[in-house]
Amino acid sequence: MTAEPPDRSRRPPSEGYVRLKRLWEVHRKDAFPAADTADPRLQEVALYESWLGSIVDAALGRGGRLTVSHATMLEARRAESSQTLWSAAAELGEPVRSYVARLMTIEDLLGTLPRDR
Repeated sequence: MTAEPPDRSRRPPSEGYVRLKRLWEVHRKDAFPAADTADPRLQEVALYESWLGSIVDAALGRGGRLTVSHATMLEARRAESSQTLWSAAAELGEPVRSYVARLMTIEDLLGTLPRDR
């Protein structure tokens, strides 16, 4: 993936785009915090990461903009809350807790991006 938004935008990358790209690159370099993923709590974290990652990749590919459907998915996710993830992270301790916190920071950043109409 390029460091710049697609050429069709012809605008410099937004601050949100730059922050999201940088945080996502750091996150992708960090290994998943457990070798044995048979634990359902770790599976929950992995599922969340996969779901979130698909939205991040799409937003970065669109120059830091969310599609209407991705914005709707994020809003629904926020309405459901993150209790299950926080519980899993708390029970599993470090480094899972930090890993989940970073994912939630990425989700928060996604929520600040502009949406397509």
